[in-house]
Amino acid sequence: MKAKLVSFGEIDIEGEHYDYDVVIDQGQVRKRKKKASKSYREHYGHTPLSVKEDIPWNGKTLYIGTGAYGALPVMSEVYDEAKKQGFEVIAKPTVEVCKLVKELRPKDVNAILHVTC
Repeated sequence: MKAKLVSFGEIDIEGEHYDYDVVIDQGQVRKRKKKASKSYREHYGHTPLSVKEDIPWNGKTLYIGTGAYGALPVMSEVYDEAKKQGFEVIAKPTVEVCKLVKELRPKDVNAILHVTC
């Protein structure tokens, strides 16, 4: 699946341009709805990824692009839930995750990609 962090705040996925965080669920792209995680913002200094969000629990691997500088906090509950469901979590700066998913078929990609910080 072709994904590229074009610049801070911008990502291209399969030829489509997005200027917001995205969720890829078996190749289907949608906007990340982080409202459910906003209550944790004060504690983390940034809206983290929490299990309250609509995480694509399909397949066996969840890719988390932690932003241009790798600053997206991922709450420990996300890792706990992944372990409970038998998932491997790969959390790296978004540029690195884009390189990893490039080798995968779109239907095999389950990811959350943060496009800023």
